[in-house]
Amino acid sequence: MDFEKVIKNLELALKKPLPGRPGQITMAPLPVDEKRFVENIRPDYRKGAVLMLFYPDRDKQAFVPFIKRPTYPGVHSGQIAFPGGKMEDSDKDLSETALRETEEEIGVDASKVELIGKLSDLYIPPSNFMVSPYIGFTFEKPDFRPDPEEVVRIINCPMHLILDKSIRKTGEVRGSGGFRLNAPYFDIESEMVWGATAMMLGEFTYLWEKMDF
Repeated sequence: MDFEKVIKNLELALKKPLPGRPGQITMAPLPVDEKRFVENIRPDYRKGAVLMLFYPDRDKQAFVPFIKRPTYPGVHSGQIAFPGGKMEDSDKDLSETALRETEEEIGVDASKVELIGKLSDLYIPPSNFMVSPYIGFTFEKPDFRPDPEEVVRIINCPMHLILDKSIRKTGEVRGSGGFRLNAPYFDIESEMVWGATAMMLGEFTYLWEKMDF
């Protein structure tokens, strides 16, 4: 999909009311954990942010980078995600968190990122984080430099693939500690994008598909 057209359409879409739960729930693990939604969150939650970054590549088509987390003793071990992390005291707001973490994790110069808006916040019960997903873009493909301690690989995904319903599947996924559950996921480069990241993408695709561009 043409990069400039995608950005123009996103600017229009993000001015509309966000779908929130109806979009997120389309890709929520089963059975749906109601603790994910605002009325049930713990009062001591921590704040974090991620960035869905668009950039032009290959004939000026729109792409989005995902990261694969390394294997470690934690709840998000080995998962596919957007770059991002927890809010630090030095961050003036959560948009700065998203930009700072993206620069730290995959080397994208924060000063070159234009933010368009954000999706609905999403609570992640296993880690007790409320995550704000921001959307932005760069005018050129970034010179990606992944932090080897935080990123195993970068998956550069074309926008048209994110919207392709044939990659939305349901199957058994394995979480940290070896537990298994049934969950919808996006099959991107043979990686299972599930959980919170899939729910954010669920809202994104829901919003896009409802727009009359």
